[in-house]
Amino acid sequence: MTPKRQTLTPASMPAPPTSPPTSPPAPAPAPAPARLRTAAFSAGHSCVDVYQGSVAALVPFLVSERAYGYAAASGIVLAASLLSSLVQPLFGALTDRWAMPWLLPLATAAAGLGVALVGLDAGYAATLTAVALSGLGVAAYHPAAARLVRTMGGTGHGAMSWFALGGNIGFACAPLLVVAALALPGTAGWWLLALPAALGVFLNWPPSAKRSPSGSGAAPSASRQPANDWRAFLRLCLVVVVRSVVFIGLSTFIALYVRERGGGETGGAVALFALFAGSAGGTLAGGRLAARWGRVTTVHRSYAAAVPAVAGILFLPLPLVYVCAALAAATLYVPFSLQVTLGQDYLPTRMGTASGVTLGLTVSIGGLASPLIGAAADAASLRTALLPLVALPLLAWVLARRLPEPAEPQPAPAGR
Repeated sequence: MTPKRQTLTPASMPAPPTSPPTSPPAPAPAPAPARLRTAAFSAGHSCVDVYQGSVAALVPFLVSERAYGYAAASGIVLAASLLSSLVQPLFGALTDRWAMPWLLPLATAAAGLGVALVGLDAGYAATLTAVALSGLGVAAYHPAAARLVRTMGGTGHGAMSWFALGGNIGFACAPLLVVAALALPGTAGWWLLALPAALGVFLNWPPSAKRSPSGSGAAPSASRQPANDWRAFLRLCLVVVVRSVVFIGLSTFIALYVRERGGGETGGAVALFALFAGSAGGTLAGGRLAARWGRVTTVHRSYAAAVPAVAGILFLPLPLVYVCAALAAATLYVPFSLQVTLGQDYLPTRMGTASGVTLGLTVSIGGLASPLIGAAADAASLRTALLPLVALPLLAWVLARRLPEPAEPQPAPAGR
């Protein structure tokens, strides 16, 4: 008997296997190897930025043990900070033009070796040269590292947030490392200062470039990228300068301000710790908030929130000053890594240059305002001198509101 053929109706037909949606999905997290590599570069960034903070931490030693005057000691700090900041755009332009994957470990080694050579005590000129070598290493590292982190971190902003956090941690730990190293007898402590660089050389070793013969310095194809928006980039630079003036002004004078208000040396140290702790929290929050609101909205909302936080430092009772210090630092650091990626997307064919400018040049220009604040404090009072810092985040808010939200480029392969 012939079996009865079953007629399949749409209701009785088995459901076809689920196919992927035709519309592009939301950006997925970076794969595990990329996350591990980002973590390594974040730790490597800590190892490099230890040397940015250690030069300033060496000033008391240079004054007391080598009889350097305040002008001579400040000249050493100025040489390191200005060189590390002003030369960064140059290294950024070089990484845009040529593949230099070897630059990351070499720059890390130079940063540590320069600080270690200060221990030779071969005279002021030799000390200045050693510190300049360290500053040059710091300058060479940041544009290339920031560019590489962006290309391997996917379309989100968490990778750059973690990378920036690593730098904050390294800078904050520098004074502790210097104190521990100089407590050792002889020259052993100075070579101890080189250990973070030795670890950083390993952590900052560039990924394999087998997938791309052009190496880590190669820019994505111009045919797939929008044109450079120099006008938006210059406006972003103004925002970064304003932010730098506020944060460097606070970090330079908040301990003195709290001490003047009766907090003593301990209170000043607590206020400075609150400032550094808040900056770390804000750096991590930036990537998460940008995923929800977008980068430009996150940036200008953060500056709006910074206005009452900075005002609270100057006008609220002393116990609340510590809370406001943490909040002010957090609101000023939420935009930090986002401004780096915005600059990279405004100049998609000049990502290294954008990284060097947003991480280096504009920060040094902002730091030049600190002597003006000090002069105003000498002429009037410290509170009066710090009053403009309340209004400056409002200026940053106005400037940031007119920034366009750029289209993010497709990430390059992790080996690029």
